[in-house]
Amino acid sequence: MGAGSSLETRKRQLQYLQAMGIQAWDLRNSAVESSAVEQDVAEIAGMDASAADLPGQSAVSGLDWQTLQARVKACTLCDLHTSRTQTVFGVGNRNADWLLIGEAPGRDEDQQGEPFVGRAGQLLNAMLQAIGLQREQVYIANILKCRPPSNRDPRPEELVCCEPYLMRQIELIQPGLILALGRIAAQNLLNTETPIGKLRGRVHQFRDTGIPLIATYHPAYLLRSPLEKRKAWQDLQLAVESVQAQL
Repeated sequence: MGAGSSLETRKRQLQYLQAMGIQAWDLRNSAVESSAVEQDVAEIAGMDASAADLPGQSAVSGLDWQTLQARVKACTLCDLHTSRTQTVFGVGNRNADWLLIGEAPGRDEDQQGEPFVGRAGQLLNAMLQAIGLQREQVYIANILKCRPPSNRDPRPEELVCCEPYLMRQIELIQPGLILALGRIAAQNLLNTETPIGKLRGRVHQFRDTGIPLIATYHPAYLLRSPLEKRKAWQDLQLAVESVQAQL
């Protein structure tokens, strides 16, 4: 992945540790892909209701990226579709070694349709820069594809409805590492109620896939609790070591 010279690496580390004033990366904007998604949404709207609304992994098994994104965009499986501005599918390199998974879209994400675009997103960009990665080199998604009202915690039925979409994304990407950002993402991906403080600091396996999973604090939490940034930096170093060990 390459962090460049030692001077450049140190500069990135200081940017992360200072954590503020980091300019967000410009995200890719593909009008062609958006148009194709709109076409697929129209096709899905005309499908038999039992097929279009069937929950579970079998409903999305075998879907390619374009059709999967359209399915998410048209989803009405839970009540979150009534309050969302738009779905937040995910963004980044679909062949990435690194898959970053957060909790759910916030207000900025709901408005822009991109994950991690607010202040937490700026900090996440800085965290990636600190280890020599650009935002566009990784893939970023959330446990939920729609924003819960008032940014409340996801409800169990919402997680059940959204999980097949994320599982299919993981199947398509086949990442070398999953970085779970925050308590809710980590606990749901690992099927545990263990506190995030006890989950971080070691390498887990994502279910039966064999994919290494490392849990760390959510960037929004780090903005509120800056003293925990040192621990998050340790988690990032552990993640780098895990990826490098696979090379």
